[in-house]
Amino acid sequence: MIMLNPLLTAVAAPPIAEAQRWVEGRSFPADRPLIDLAQAVPGYAPPEALVAHLAERLRDPAVHRYTAILGLAELRAALAARFARYYGGAIGPANIAITAGCNQAFCLAMAALARPGDQVVLPLPYYFNHRMWLDATGIEALHPAFRPDAGGVPDVDEVAKLVTDRTRAIVLVTPNNPTGAIYPAETLRAFYELAKRRGIALVLDETYIDFLPTDDRPHDLFQDPDWGSTVVHLYSFSKVFAITGHRVGSITAGPALMAQIEKAMDCVAICAPRIGQEAALFGLDQLGGWVQGNTASMRERATVFRGVLSKLGGLSQPEGWRLVSLGAFFAYLEHPFAGRDAVEVARGLALEHNLLTLPGSMFGPGQDRFLRVAFANVGSDVAPIVADRLTAALASSRDDAA
Repeated sequence: MIMLNPLLTAVAAPPIAEAQRWVEGRSFPADRPLIDLAQAVPGYAPPEALVAHLAERLRDPAVHRYTAILGLAELRAALAARFARYYGGAIGPANIAITAGCNQAFCLAMAALARPGDQVVLPLPYYFNHRMWLDATGIEALHPAFRPDAGGVPDVDEVAKLVTDRTRAIVLVTPNNPTGAIYPAETLRAFYELAKRRGIALVLDETYIDFLPTDDRPHDLFQDPDWGSTVVHLYSFSKVFAITGHRVGSITAGPALMAQIEKAMDCVAICAPRIGQEAALFGLDQLGGWVQGNTASMRERATVFRGVLSKLGGLSQPEGWRLVSLGAFFAYLEHPFAGRDAVEVARGLALEHNLLTLPGSMFGPGQDRFLRVAFANVGSDVAPIVADRLTAALASSRDDAA
């Protein structure tokens, strides 16, 4: 019998697939359809202009060949120019690598930064694929405590106490997945100074940066002339252009790290899928207005969901659902069912109320009181229905207890 890698066999199974199995094979009545709030997928298709462009580009034989390992030169230049304008710093094409989605960007960054036995700071609750990759590669994850009363923003002083001589990076995701929390600029600056002082990387995953509630610059880290010695920036085109299936993301980093990322990329995929790169390039060049419209729509959706979910609990209903944080694609809810773990609660919502969410326990230890709601999957008109089903779940529990 073959021997399996014990590091990989110890990794948790993919959480999205587990949740989808709860409703697999079921049919749902027209008056109570399934509301899928599990996976962060835009609830709209890419624009017809993008689809038509890709259809035409498929006629070019070059589209079916490899690109350079780090991506199309035109795409790297376009993204560098966009980031330089947006963040106000010195970012050039040589600082950009195009990857097969942001998940691969994280994996390549970790391959370049850490080896088995090293440590990476991963605040709770974490994006589950980040922890899965660290476990699979023998890298120890250090978990600063979750601070729900602070909106889920990690504490830099606590992180400073966790850093050791084996620590190679601090990972921050903002807007956060799973909580939706948006980290203040001063918090990001404090983490940057800590990482720089300790000679480690600040890995900043800004997958959802295009869906911030305002147009304000989220931080000034790239304005430091020496940013490349500390910042490793991760980004995704998947959500902003609604092309999740094409798998295209990016890493922005200094030249020393980029040289190592190129080696890892050549071994793993040679290059990101060409058609996804073509889509991203067209999006950067041609879809600014379309993106602005979707950003405005997502801001309105976040406002509606915040208003609806905030009314489910709080001071007036301390025993009800509580909105911990919300932003970009996600809301993080504290559930009201004492003594029930998050998987049980989430499965019950799926089976009894046709509402698919993810349990907080999929995002790390100590998260059994919480659920993640990916509200970007649905329209604003669905928000009251979600609230009604959450309320019905609480009422049913009270009836069962009576």
